[in-house]
Amino acid sequence: MNTSLEKTNQIKKLIKDADYILIGAGAGLSTAAGIEYFGKRFEDNFSEFIDKYHFTDMYSSGFYDFETEEEKWAYWAKHMYMNCIGMSATKLYEDIFKLVKDKNYFVITTNVDEQFHKSGFDKEKIFATQGSYRYIQCSKACHNKIYDATEIVKKMIHETKECKIPTELVPICPICKEKMETNLRKDDYFIQDDNWYKQSQRYDKFIENSRDKKVVLLELGVGFNTPGIIRFPFEEMVHQNNNWNLVRVNKDNGMKFLDIEDKSIVIEDDIKKVIEEIYKL
Repeated sequence: MNTSLEKTNQIKKLIKDADYILIGAGAGLSTAAGIEYFGKRFEDNFSEFIDKYHFTDMYSSGFYDFETEEEKWAYWAKHMYMNCIGMSATKLYEDIFKLVKDKNYFVITTNVDEQFHKSGFDKEKIFATQGSYRYIQCSKACHNKIYDATEIVKKMIHETKECKIPTELVPICPICKEKMETNLRKDDYFIQDDNWYKQSQRYDKFIENSRDKKVVLLELGVGFNTPGIIRFPFEEMVHQNNNWNLVRVNKDNGMKFLDIEDKSIVIEDDIKKVIEEIYKL
């Protein structure tokens, strides 16, 4: 038995024996699922923006300082549609759901593509800490509400010409008449609405209720952009609780900072491949 297969066997047994499963997911999981922000997927769908602005990928494009709101929303409508609004569930997320659906589970994720929700996970068991591509908000956070942008995004895409949307489609805050923005945690104006706080409380309650249980913390594709949300807390919780185990699958960086060697399994490989191997066993 090789090391990789042995680890996969151990993961499968841990999941089977667990009372609770806490999934922590970062950008690496969505990349493994095929939601890539670069390469052919980007080039095939954003050719006009590449020609005009010399964009190289969807991640860096998100920081571009557009001269007009018409240009900004032409790009962002496409970005939001491609990575959330117009996407169905991916097989990898669906496979993960099948793996844990009969368990007492909870999900905390920094991803903003709603793949967990789309794949069958109970929306009350998902804490998406950084927002969602589906929603927009007042750029100055003048009131604590976010708005579903599905229909306006579709209209923007349909009416985009020469990388601009018509002025009348530019979203304006209905309260203060300021500009609207995507509901993503990118500045101090990020709105944490009532649902955000409700899910945060549910996450805390899940942690509290599982203190004396057998718990597997399944960390998938979590890097170092925001390690204080999932990566560092997961290690700390495993360090403090005897019956908790960490499973970290990270293609690029599996390193640990705390001494939890006897309660952790780290696989530096493609998440999709690891999940497929679990199903084969």
